[in-house]
Amino acid sequence: MTTEESTTSKNRKRKRQRNPKPSKEELIETTPKNQNNKKSQRDTKVQQHGGSSASSKRPKSSNFLDALRERLSGGQFRMLNEKLYTCSGKEALDYFKEDPEMFDMYHTGYQQQMSNWPELPVNSIINWLLSKSSSLVVADFGCGDARIAKSVKNKVFSFDLVSKNPSVIACDMSNTSLESSSVDVTVFCLSLMGTNYSSYIKEAHRVLRPSGMLLIAEVKSRFDPNNGGADPKDFVKAVCDLGFTSVLKKLIWFFAQDFSNKMFILFHFKKKEQVNSNQKIIKWPELKACLYKRR
Repeated sequence: MTTEESTTSKNRKRKRQRNPKPSKEELIETTPKNQNNKKSQRDTKVQQHGGSSASSKRPKSSNFLDALRERLSGGQFRMLNEKLYTCSGKEALDYFKEDPEMFDMYHTGYQQQMSNWPELPVNSIINWLLSKSSSLVVADFGCGDARIAKSVKNKVFSFDLVSKNPSVIACDMSNTSLESSSVDVTVFCLSLMGTNYSSYIKEAHRVLRPSGMLLIAEVKSRFDPNNGGADPKDFVKAVCDLGFTSVLKKLIWFFAQDFSNKMFILFHFKKKEQVNSNQKIIKWPELKACLYKRR
């Protein structure tokens, strides 16, 4: 063997020592397919011992947390709803000033409740306004998401306890910034919630022009005297004693007595052109609080 051949042979040996050729068993052990099989075997063993893989746990955990959040949110909504029905407007205003996020939580729960209604009173009021002149000026007391203002061409003053956009005026509804006799229509859509609800209606009377319209939509159970609600006749009488006349009187009595046809009752009143100088002592009936049960 020549010197050159000997050198070449030694180099090959050194190379094999540095990079030893893997055996057949080692090649099989390190293939991706075999690695996948090992992972599959591990998952199978875990499941056989009553466990589950991480991927199967993740959706269950997420669903549980979502259900828990919804339950907590529903409980907070019911608490806030009861508070609004059992305190004055000023107390509610102060409460939401301290924690405005609670207002968002309340309206989220409110929207969830309304999604179960076959018919929404705000849509009936919007349709009524659309059938009238767009020149009428409207005041929406307790506007919520200001849906009325978004749905009609009329000038609408939207009032609520908290303002989340520039079109909504935050205030106590018994004391708005409107001038006397400055609007044509006042609206209360499921918003006669405070213990001093009569002061809201008095404010509506103040800002309405003579012959202006007052629309009140409320949950029917609040006017069911057989189940702790107010007698609708007493409510209508109190509003009329304030300085209104009842419109569609027969229709109002029909709705008041038929509690199965709709979820709400819609009252229409017109402000008298001349106010009676003799001040009457008005007896306002107590309206039943609309409390939601846990589902």
